[in-house]
Amino acid sequence: MAVQRIVIENCAIATVDAGDTEYASGHIVVADNRIESVGAGKAPENLENVVRRIDGTGHLATPGLVNTHHHFYQWITRGLATDHNLFNWLVALYPTWARIDEQMAYSAAQGSLAMMARGGVTTAMDHHYVFPKGSGDLSGAIIRAARETGVRFTLARGSMDRSEKDGGLPPDFAVETLDGALAATEATVDEHHDASFDAMTQVAVAPCSPFSVSTELMKQGAELARRKGVRLHTHGSETVEEEQFCKELFGMGPTDYFESTGWLGEDVWMAHCVHMNDSDIAAFARTKTGVAHCPSSNARLAAGIARVPDMLAAGVPVGLGVDGTASNESGELHTELRNALLINRLGAHREAALNARQALRLGTFGGAQVLGRASQIGSLKAGKLADLVLWNLDTLAHASIADPVTALVFGAAAPVSLSLVNGKPVVEDSRLLNVDEDAIARSTRAEAQRLARIAAQA
Repeated sequence: MAVQRIVIENCAIATVDAGDTEYASGHIVVADNRIESVGAGKAPENLENVVRRIDGTGHLATPGLVNTHHHFYQWITRGLATDHNLFNWLVALYPTWARIDEQMAYSAAQGSLAMMARGGVTTAMDHHYVFPKGSGDLSGAIIRAARETGVRFTLARGSMDRSEKDGGLPPDFAVETLDGALAATEATVDEHHDASFDAMTQVAVAPCSPFSVSTELMKQGAELARRKGVRLHTHGSETVEEEQFCKELFGMGPTDYFESTGWLGEDVWMAHCVHMNDSDIAAFARTKTGVAHCPSSNARLAAGIARVPDMLAAGVPVGLGVDGTASNESGELHTELRNALLINRLGAHREAALNARQALRLGTFGGAQVLGRASQIGSLKAGKLADLVLWNLDTLAHASIADPVTALVFGAAAPVSLSLVNGKPVVEDSRLLNVDEDAIARSTRAEAQRLARIAAQA
């Protein structure tokens, strides 16, 4: 079958390549699922099999956004425990989360994915770690929702085996056994992980956090991931309380604990990493351990301000994360570009902390690095996969901002006129093409109400 091409012209382009190449008015040619060319001015003449031409006047083209940390199931528990710190928030919500089932997980994943995709996310991830007994195939349900939405997806198959009786936070009935968690994780990798260049679904090994899993699960989880050739993910250094917990339980801080269990390396990324000292950052830089920076969630739970400028200066790979929508109710990654910039300017570096282009890089190429897919996605470059977004800046909200990248990052959330994933349209004119947003809204509302009833009766 002949190659089919989509041509986008007359738009500003931020490639986010190694040189941060930009074009005030340029073109992108997509051939099947790859980017064929990017450049200034009009597209080459006499291209064959052009199935669609798009006039991008008034738009900015960027790589698709890459989300590096999320908990989809939390979509149906939004707006609860709004004035809690992390540990109190977890204690308040675990009894409800521990009663989710397959339909709830599927519906919540649909809502989370829809909200991200309509806002420019082309690669999503979900760290799912709550597997109540008899709840059904939760991993399969989440992956099905991602496939239907049409986004590229990494499932971080989480687990917990340290419950209240062992000094952890989750209720006893909400955790798995060590052997059960490892076996289920391996089965998920075997069934769903695709290692190919243009994979739409990948799986990572992801015990939840130091305070909800045993040391054995951390160690054997790392061994499992490396035996299977997949990535590793967990929460790390999110709060002061977590650091105290690690010192009391393990006799060392979180970073030293992670290193002792095999959890530093270029195949690892951690969520949050708010409370990192100089030696912690140096260890992450030395081992190329990645960070998922979640600015809105960190603020919502009063966790603190992560030292993102220092991490970047040291060479730590950093991407952006929505985090679960019980701690970031908007569920949108494109607003995290702005929040990352603004919140980091409240830190020690002040106005020099981040600029607009650094924020865009965090949400695109940085995320691709963290997920181990920098050779495939995250920048607009010939040969890479055709995951890209066309942002409409021809609006009242952006009309007087001359620089398009500044308009995108500093300005109000820009509408998505077109989002391509693997060369296929997923969003047009701010509407999802593959799923019914209104039906998802009704479904998630109903499942949230059902979960609330079940939790109240428990």
